[in-house]
Amino acid sequence: MIVLGIETSCDETAAALVNSEYKVLSETIHTQTEVHEKYLGVVPELAARSHIEYCDKVIAETFKKSGISLKDIDAVAATAGPGLIGGLLVGLTTAKAISLSANKPFIAINHLEGHALIPRLTDKINFPYLLLLISGGHTMFLSIEGVQKYILLGSTIDDALGEAFDKTARLLGLSYPGGASLEKLARNGNPEKIIFPQPLRGVKNCDFSFSGLKTSVRQTAEKMAPLSAQDKANIAASFQHTICKIIYEKSKEALKIFKKKNANSNTFAVSGGVASNLSIKSTLESLAKEENFKLVAPPPRLCTDNGVMIAWAGIELKNIGIQHSYEFDARARWPLEEV
Repeated sequence: MIVLGIETSCDETAAALVNSEYKVLSETIHTQTEVHEKYLGVVPELAARSHIEYCDKVIAETFKKSGISLKDIDAVAATAGPGLIGGLLVGLTTAKAISLSANKPFIAINHLEGHALIPRLTDKINFPYLLLLISGGHTMFLSIEGVQKYILLGSTIDDALGEAFDKTARLLGLSYPGGASLEKLARNGNPEKIIFPQPLRGVKNCDFSFSGLKTSVRQTAEKMAPLSAQDKANIAASFQHTICKIIYEKSKEALKIFKKKNANSNTFAVSGGVASNLSIKSTLESLAKEENFKLVAPPPRLCTDNGVMIAWAGIELKNIGIQHSYEFDARARWPLEEV
């Protein structure tokens, strides 16, 4: 089975061709960094315009690199939400048009489901497994019981982790994308220099809160102003160090909850754009080793938004007989537990 996957939920125009034998036949990504960097964040209207300009080109390039034609595929999958509605409409409409013209099944994919299932492609893991999904818009623990069988164990009660990284980077005057810039700057700082609060520390659940931490960072920067280059590096390092401590504590609690119900499973997966942060990955690796779990982390290119995860999710859904009608609309909000 070969599925074409199309992803346009935010600022990446991506497409991929993946088969059911765990092979990525080809993939193409057009990034919009240059479009948004002067605004230090994604501008929805500009993102949608870029998707309109590049979506067809990205798909055509993906077919060209694969050496296969449209008649060789078995389905077309596209992100239907959650995300920026303008971008979603571009990818979804394009997918429906291809599906209709080629007489191939159309499958609408929840973007979060793409992140949730990608470890199955990269590491061929079995159900169930614990997933930490950390991205620009979402931070949550999920027990992945099967395709379209997801149990939410905990999530952020305010900001997503990626948002906290981006806003802290903006506060320090760093370039877009903020998360990567902050991680780079943190290497030059002292992670023990500043003690930041750890919201919800000691609370025995899997929920996160980053708003108070973000406020503390702002207040600290204001007190230290004007900030030297070393001051900024120390703030970045201390912020990232605090994040790692929070993730360690909450992940430990999630592993305990997961293990109570799934005594025979020891797989702990992490996905989403923030999963490419090396300090966070190192923290999770240490915890997994302590708790006798195997940590599964897709390569960075498959942690950020990509067409591969959408194509693979399409394969997983088609395998259980799911396809959708052309009336399926784009959704700005689409919680994974509603899938």
